[in-house]
Amino acid sequence: MSWFAKYIKSSVGAKHIMAITGLMLVGFVLAHMLGNLQIFIGRDALNGYAESLKALGPILWIMRIGLIVAVVIHIWSAVRLTTMNAAARPVKYKVVHREKSTFASRVMIWSGIIVLAFLVFHLMQFTFGGGPFPDDFNQLQQMEGYDRHDVFNMVVSGFSRAPVTIAYVIAMFLLCLHLKHGIGSLFQTLGINHPKFNGLIKMAAPGIAVLVFIGNVSMPIACLAGWVKVVV
Repeated sequence: MSWFAKYIKSSVGAKHIMAITGLMLVGFVLAHMLGNLQIFIGRDALNGYAESLKALGPILWIMRIGLIVAVVIHIWSAVRLTTMNAAARPVKYKVVHREKSTFASRVMIWSGIIVLAFLVFHLMQFTFGGGPFPDDFNQLQQMEGYDRHDVFNMVVSGFSRAPVTIAYVIAMFLLCLHLKHGIGSLFQTLGINHPKFNGLIKMAAPGIAVLVFIGNVSMPIACLAGWVKVVV
């Protein structure tokens, strides 16, 4: 067995892979949020952003496939680590002390799985059109002599439904719990730490998590409250 295969199968390798894929996913979450926040600028801004992504053609699909692969590998690595840790201690502690562990760290696996399930629903509703509200996805906007998907009205209509918005807010809360613990852990795992900026990393992790939560939930709440409305 080559050194690389041994490294991949080791707990250290699994931690590194989970950290690297986690860093990729954090970058996607931030970029996705910034793009979607254009809903507050207006219909043309958000639809123009969506159109520019669609214009990437094969590149967009490469990015999507890469994202899916990163998510699968990230979860696979997490499950492997959990299994390896359990195997290393087949007899459970009689008394569990949790002075150092946090709620976010203890629910990492479950928060990740729930967020993944919601991601599938979210993609079906807003990207592939296979969700429970097909009329939203089928909305079109006439633009320069051709029809394009009216992403603005599609998003506003979708989030105007209370169950969808509530589910989204819950998913974002769990995602941000995941980010809060994950961002701090990935720097430590990759060896990117130093006494000079360890304090900054500890503040950055919850700071980014809160920023993502506020940014992402502001959109569905604004739609549900009627602050952002469908444009006829």
